[in-house]
Amino acid sequence: MLRIYTTIALLVSLLISAKAFADGGGSTIADIVVASAGAEAAEFTTLLAAVSAADPAILEALADPEAALTVFAPTDAAFAALAEALGDDAFKAILTEAGTPRLNEILRYHVLAGAVRSADVVAGLSGAEADAMGGVSFPAVTLSGQALDIAGTVGEDGLDLAAGITVAEANLVLEMIDIEASNGVIHVIDAVIVPELRSIAEIVGDLAGAENPEFTTLLGAVGAADPAVLDALGDASAELTVFAPLDSAFAAVAGLEEIVADTSLLTAILQYHVLPGTVYSFQIGDLVDDMGQVVVAMANGSEATISVSDMGVMIDGANIVLALADIEASNGVIHVIDAVITPQS
Repeated sequence: MLRIYTTIALLVSLLISAKAFADGGGSTIADIVVASAGAEAAEFTTLLAAVSAADPAILEALADPEAALTVFAPTDAAFAALAEALGDDAFKAILTEAGTPRLNEILRYHVLAGAVRSADVVAGLSGAEADAMGGVSFPAVTLSGQALDIAGTVGEDGLDLAAGITVAEANLVLEMIDIEASNGVIHVIDAVIVPELRSIAEIVGDLAGAENPEFTTLLGAVGAADPAVLDALGDASAELTVFAPLDSAFAAVAGLEEIVADTSLLTAILQYHVLPGTVYSFQIGDLVDDMGQVVVAMANGSEATISVSDMGVMIDGANIVLALADIEASNGVIHVIDAVITPQS
């Protein structure tokens, strides 16, 4: 605990420059961004332009005095770096009406529900299990529906601030954290973090066509099923969890050709691999009962059982390959499984 409090004290000592942005009074997050963009030493000008070009609901959320939000705010230099990486034309296209859906997802990916302050970050990282290199991280689900990792490094004396703290692929600017607003908190980051913008259908297609292809049989099965299956997996407004069998899992199914030829049966089986809503692997532990099980209703209307034990995580008779879990998509998440599961009916 001493190490935690020492680190918190170090973080708190970095707040002096952050006070230049806000005094923690009645200003909302939106107020602070607007004021900073118009200040003599302007910051957040591109962020303000992006929020103004996005769905009005985003600005309304940042201005809502009743909200409690955490915003990871990219600097103007961060947006300039993204524009350079994408090319000016591609970057400007994101700010147009046609690019608004992508912009909305990017901006929402920078926002968490609830006020997460530096002390909460330190506690989360200090309580995480370190890997062989001393790396620690914990996931957080953003308003886009996709999760990001907040990560750091621990040493003998606790969290190593010199090594930095990252939010997805961006570094926290430790001199500008815990900028207090009446409806949450702002932490400045040095890069624009971009979520996965491909749908589940697009990811499956890309992986099937990769140099080392996977999901080729799944892709063929989706193409042979009722078109509603592909429509659902490609629906940008959907929130789905797909348990995707490996090619080797399909190869082990007896009578696969006959199943693929039966559109109705094939459609029911594929829909049985789809769970409405987005459930990440790190959330499963909170869903199961004292026996380590939870029964969930799949997209075809049948029920499946997800179980957690010392042997791993399973759905019915298939193992969730944890090394390949949480493949994020713009409309949900994919978990790879090692067997095809079928509804009892």
